[in-house]
Amino acid sequence: MRSVDTVLKEHPNAGRDSLIPILQEVQETEGYLSPEAIAEIGRRLNLPASKIYGVATFYNMFRFQPKGKYHVMVCRGTACHVKGSRKSLDMVIRVLKIEPGQTTRDRLFSLEVVACMGACGLAPVVNINGQFYAKITPMKLQRIIEECRAKERIHESA
Repeated sequence: MRSVDTVLKEHPNAGRDSLIPILQEVQETEGYLSPEAIAEIGRRLNLPASKIYGVATFYNMFRFQPKGKYHVMVCRGTACHVKGSRKSLDMVIRVLKIEPGQTTRDRLFSLEVVACMGACGLAPVVNINGQFYAKITPMKLQRIIEECRAKERIHESA
């Protein structure tokens, strides 16, 4: 896996106009944008960290915490919204005790809200690590989260 330094070396004369592609590559490499990565990008591009955070926080594609082992993506597109995805999102927030964009302390779960997953006929939809769950309800989603936790308990005891 490439490091932040390697990404920056691939952009030797980079300026502010290269910031978004660099942030994308660093996130792809590291999994998220750490404070250390942002500081290093700032040093190399001669930009204050506040400017970099300003750009990165404007776009919801950037993460500032690593993804959890189970990355929960809740669709909030129109079809999912109309079919009640907000209730499932609220349940996840309550059960995992995290907000969208955050990761649980044990790094087991992370939560992301997306505008549309393109599976409107299956609404409401949740995606966990690439697996789609159709016509999700808060109860179904809570069972899925409990199953993920149970899998981890089995792995820990093995």
